[in-house]
Amino acid sequence: MAKPNIIFILIDDLGWADLACYGSRFYETPHLDRLAAEGLRFTDAYAACPVCSPTRASIMTGKYPATVRITNYIPGAARGRLLSAPYLHYLPLEEVSLARALKAGGYATWHVGKWHLGDEPHWPQHHGFDVNVGGWSAGMPRSYFSPYSNPMLPDGPEGEYLTDRLTDEAIRLIRSSGDKPFFLNLCYYMVHIPIQGKPDYVARFAAKAARLGLDRRDPFEVGELFPSEHKRDQRVVRRLFQSDPGYAAMVWSLDENIGRLLRVLDEQGIADNTLLVFTSDNGGLATAEGSPTCNAPLAEGKGWMYEGGTREPLIVRWPGVTPPGSLCRTPVTSPDFYPTFLEAAGLDPMPDQHTDGVSIASLLAGGDRLDREALFWHYPHYANQGGTPGCSVRSGDWKLIEFFEDRRAELYNLRDDVGEDHDLSRENPAVTDRLRGLLGDWLRRVDARIPEPNPDYVPPESAQS
Repeated sequence: MAKPNIIFILIDDLGWADLACYGSRFYETPHLDRLAAEGLRFTDAYAACPVCSPTRASIMTGKYPATVRITNYIPGAARGRLLSAPYLHYLPLEEVSLARALKAGGYATWHVGKWHLGDEPHWPQHHGFDVNVGGWSAGMPRSYFSPYSNPMLPDGPEGEYLTDRLTDEAIRLIRSSGDKPFFLNLCYYMVHIPIQGKPDYVARFAAKAARLGLDRRDPFEVGELFPSEHKRDQRVVRRLFQSDPGYAAMVWSLDENIGRLLRVLDEQGIADNTLLVFTSDNGGLATAEGSPTCNAPLAEGKGWMYEGGTREPLIVRWPGVTPPGSLCRTPVTSPDFYPTFLEAAGLDPMPDQHTDGVSIASLLAGGDRLDREALFWHYPHYANQGGTPGCSVRSGDWKLIEFFEDRRAELYNLRDDVGEDHDLSRENPAVTDRLRGLLGDWLRRVDARIPEPNPDYVPPESAQS
């Protein structure tokens, strides 16, 4: 049997509830809804971190961010009651990246879009990609309209839209692929800030918001002061419902371009032999920087240890393997893609490399179980969105979060309480102790960096008085 082409589509900051097939009533995603109807949709898929660079490193290495030592976005650092834990600001060249492994297995390897895993010489072309279009150090575009000021993407005509351009580049590569199987790592910059939709699309969703009466409701709730020093004079602002026309326009453009990509696969006659994966690198931006989306019913969003920060949409279509219109509730996470793609390509596993990932190929074929006790997260940093340093573990339906500032633990049963509204740690001390033990053992095993107290810390209230 011919090796399948592999297309991995990674969206930046797309929230779990940002697609119509995941429950959005404001954003419109007909092409992604079609993709879900033709393939497999995961309800409990996770990013390995609530911010971008660690998740991207996790996908490329098959390791948790704590294992690969990239635990924050590059080059972020912030202080609060605690100092920022040290971490790498680049993806080490010693790592056998997913691209290198697939290239050794006979694949053409292409990267298109965002990279954000260090300065030169740590860009995609040095990590096993034959082609790098648009991938460099930056974590966000200066503008979604040309000129882009991106050294790996020549500017297009003035006003060209970045998402359209990246899709053009991906289509060009697909049409020139010949008989060799390919791995396309298509990493759109959207829906990261700046929130810039095409004007006519923005107008379309402004009219929709008015029609639904959303423009007459205050979408924001002003909350607590930020816990980090650099934002101590600002408050967390939570979006209560989806209604931002600019963000909706960006989601619409994204969906439109996924539709273009699907059409080309059909036109080239390769759709039936293409494994296509669509997911996001962290939760939707819901508590700061304009708070353009809302992740409800999940709590919080990007930068937080709650479900809104890490639970992601994940849609997989692999004709002949994934049952059309199917649903999988088994938890999976970013490191799992590496061994899964190797298995799909008929290549030997590399357990010394993808040490934390588990192949989910059996789930793609309709299974519902994995031989894994727990999933882990470690984010020992203050987020720009209001989250504080912490770590967490999910085992079965139970999730425990431990916060490093005061070492308190919160326990939730996600089957009954996906919004993490009811902390059950005191009601279930045996479960709390078991999960704390699992988490502590894992942190020690990976030698996770724990943030130290900040000797110069001044509480935000004191700073304002």
